[in-house]
Amino acid sequence: MGGAMRQEAGAEERRRLRAGDRRELIARMIQTDGTVVVEELARSLEVTPSTIRRDLALLTEQGAIARTYGGAMSAGHTAEPTLGQRSGLAVAEKDRIGRWAAARIVPGDTVILDAGTTTGRLAHHLRARGDLTVITCGLTALRELAEADGVELITLAGTLRHVSQGFVGPLAELTLSRLTADKVFLGADGLDARLGICEASLQQTSLKEMMADRGKEVYVLADSSKLGQSPFTAWAPLDRPWTLVTDSGATDDQLGPFRALPDTEVITV
Repeated sequence: MGGAMRQEAGAEERRRLRAGDRRELIARMIQTDGTVVVEELARSLEVTPSTIRRDLALLTEQGAIARTYGGAMSAGHTAEPTLGQRSGLAVAEKDRIGRWAAARIVPGDTVILDAGTTTGRLAHHLRARGDLTVITCGLTALRELAEADGVELITLAGTLRHVSQGFVGPLAELTLSRLTADKVFLGADGLDARLGICEASLQQTSLKEMMADRGKEVYVLADSSKLGQSPFTAWAPLDRPWTLVTDSGATDDQLGPFRALPDTEVITV
């Protein structure tokens, strides 16, 4: 009996050591990648999602990481705000940007709208338009255009990120790979002249890169609070000609790095 008890205790100790090693590895992955997703961690580490959630909960209690919807990020980075939280920020500025962008769209255009609040305002200003095709991954744009009879609406349906109300992932990218557009309108959580568009997840940045590649003209719609900011660690580089559309509250210090880029036009509204 004593031997069996010692053997059981030894097995439990090994399980605790393995769990500790696993959590240490998860912490290193988050430090390196910035963000992780529960389901992806579970597959790569060959454990259940519930085990990963317990690991993340413990690491959060220790202050090593910060939880996000469906995963975690480095504790040194800001938690991603929800779409509802962002919808109450810079309301007038986002509406002016969206109105300006809508005026660039002409009958017969096919356009791609990113998920987000500013692109949602752009969609709002397209509701009465006709002879347009709109491709979008964002629920906000879908709701705005669902009853717009003159707009052919194509959804990039994939995995829904609840916090941002946008579809991402391989299914969304597969649909997008079959399409092209005249104009692409991207949103951003942060925007850096050197690094590009900053987002909370690599799935978002991957889709944004692909959107930019599928369009003839690329516009990034970002109010001035986003300029020069890097709240997360996932980036979509902008390695082609593009136009920054921001609000008139942007300072010369904020706009200078973008104006210095050789293939970038800067518009303030």
